[in-house]
Amino acid sequence: MRLPWSIAGLAVAVLVSVAMVMPALAPAGEAASVSHYKVLPPIRHGNLEVFPVVTASSHDTQEFLTLDEGLRSGDVIVNESGNIAPLIRPRHKDVNPLPRIGGGAQVNQLVLVNNSKRPLILLAGEIVTGGKQDRVIGKDRLVPAESDPIDLSVFCVEPGRWTGAKMSFSGGGVGAGMAQPGVRAKAMADKDQEKVWAEVRNSQARMEVLAPPQAAGVIAGTTSYAKVMENDEVKQRVDAVAAPIQRDYQSLIKQLRDRNAVGVVVAVNGEIIWADVFASTNLLEKYWPKLVRSYAAEAYVSRANDKQANMRAAQQFLEDMEGRHETVETEPGLYRHTEISGDGFRAFELTSLLPKTGFDLHLAKMAE
Repeated sequence: MRLPWSIAGLAVAVLVSVAMVMPALAPAGEAASVSHYKVLPPIRHGNLEVFPVVTASSHDTQEFLTLDEGLRSGDVIVNESGNIAPLIRPRHKDVNPLPRIGGGAQVNQLVLVNNSKRPLILLAGEIVTGGKQDRVIGKDRLVPAESDPIDLSVFCVEPGRWTGAKMSFSGGGVGAGMAQPGVRAKAMADKDQEKVWAEVRNSQARMEVLAPPQAAGVIAGTTSYAKVMENDEVKQRVDAVAAPIQRDYQSLIKQLRDRNAVGVVVAVNGEIIWADVFASTNLLEKYWPKLVRSYAAEAYVSRANDKQANMRAAQQFLEDMEGRHETVETEPGLYRHTEISGDGFRAFELTSLLPKTGFDLHLAKMAE
């Protein structure tokens, strides 16, 4: 399907839209207000619309490590609970040995060690594959540099398997690095394993129906969400949606780096469903390849129609943060995680409390 915006045409519209947005480096300890965010004209393909988000202020996030970076380098290790002995990094002789965590593998618990000298960001919805079952991270959090082993709250996204040749984990493969918004929502908002499994099954069933017969049989034969997303036929069809969006937005990010492109508002079939906003363009660029595939997967399994969202609705969705209830969890000196429940939405803010920070690293917002 032809994109309604050419890259050049979109760039012109974007430059006009952000003419009044002046870039600035936000002072340490000052979080960006949602009023500082501005939604730009959407990039559309099929039933998926992505509204770029720019901001008047940006933050230095170079010190933070992502899960993908940590797993690739070997500095971050994830293992089943009860099997952490090999994970403990070398310690000086004058430091007491760490106690053993857990008594065995558990569905909703993994153990993570960050051996890097950089703090690690974990985002809700990120998938780790391996061990006895594939898991999805349940909430945003920070892990300190050179950390002790920590219990990692997760949800299984592979109902039916509880065996594994190895106990260690890796990052999800292409297309499986981030769960689609429907699955992320069940983990983040409902915090319910049965609902996560139900959403995984619904997604797989829809993909099976949409796939040609040869691929449908393969999809029906696995309970692994990651393996379904890595199926050649599924990858090809998700790519058909994701690739044009990724290409155009990647070009846009480069053009708008000086104007602080930091996130997106996402619509499927004309309905605003999600927003992901980061503290910097640098963080957005790191997460963008797997985020766009997660949005494309959601669009792929949704029945398409001709409806389209508009900029006003996207801007209003981003700005409406007045909640009826807030839950705050804090690890002093490390991070604060705030969950906001409002009329028709749920929002999640991860704020760094490390020295010289004090700003929101990630904002995720979902429509309910």
